[in-house]
Amino acid sequence: MHQEFIYFLDLAGTLAFAISGIQTAADKKMDVFGAMMIGFITALGGGTVRDMLLGNQPVFWFHDLNYLAVVGIAVGIVYAFAGPVRRLKQTLFLFDTIGIGVFTVIGVTKGLDAGISAPYAVIMGMVSSVVGGATRDVLCNEIPLILRKEVYATACLFGGAVYVILHGYGLDEVLVSFVTMGVVIAIRLLSIKHHISLPRMRS
Repeated sequence: MHQEFIYFLDLAGTLAFAISGIQTAADKKMDVFGAMMIGFITALGGGTVRDMLLGNQPVFWFHDLNYLAVVGIAVGIVYAFAGPVRRLKQTLFLFDTIGIGVFTVIGVTKGLDAGISAPYAVIMGMVSSVVGGATRDVLCNEIPLILRKEVYATACLFGGAVYVILHGYGLDEVLVSFVTMGVVIAIRLLSIKHHISLPRMRS
């Protein structure tokens, strides 16, 4: 039950991140192929790096064509409904926020399943969540979001720590997953609403 739950969460997060990446590519006037590549990297880049770090070969999406299908669906959605998608910018922000919550859970889970220590499992949660978006921003000539003052990667680290702690108490995995996602989403949304950010480095 838990594995099925995580799998459908993964596909939902993949769709949300792919739409986010494709919309960014559309804003940069890329063609359909370029947009598909950006969507693919945004949605699957973090999980790919995570699996490579954990030694999981071949990486997860090589075993399942549904991930490629989801990216293709995302391309179709943005291409066919460009106007409505653009007007739903706040909704896409919410999807992106939900996505980092989902991928934090998946990354930490895979890290723990691989037998690595808890701190590194938390880092795997962050890697799963932010690497794809960071790569998207670099390819689209933007400063990566994780390097700006917004609370983004930090929310994933806090959420990952919550997952590890609750998991250690032997609580139900689905409950732990929902609580972790709630923590990540709440930190992200509250930081934006109240303009909370990490201090800037002095020049």
